[in-house]
Amino acid sequence: MSIDRETFENTSERELEGFSVPDQVLGFLVANSDRAFEAREIASRTGLDEGSVSTALSRLKSRGLVEHKATYWAATDDEKRLAEHDGYERATALFNDRLGEEDGESWREHAPEEPHPSVDDGQ
Repeated sequence: MSIDRETFENTSERELEGFSVPDQVLGFLVANSDRAFEAREIASRTGLDEGSVSTALSRLKSRGLVEHKATYWAATDDEKRLAEHDGYERATALFNDRLGEEDGESWREHAPEEPHPSVDDGQ
């Protein structure tokens, strides 16, 4: 894939390197955080090699960024850990570009009026 000269001159080397396989896998799982997937489905839906996806999942698990149960994988729900991950911001940007940014107002419209009982209200 080629890029135009202006992009070449005005984009950092890191940005031009693209997203690593772990970043792409994590980005996919975060973008689909309401579901868990098998490695082969992640590979199929991201266009990545299944072996590379499996390796990436193992590495992400060792960093506490994904959870694994039986043959299924899901992004952690620990938002602080995700936010601290080096590739999280880039992966989020990638999937925002591909899928569009989330609309916070739309989320609030469909949110329950009362918080879930597991939410600590500080009292």
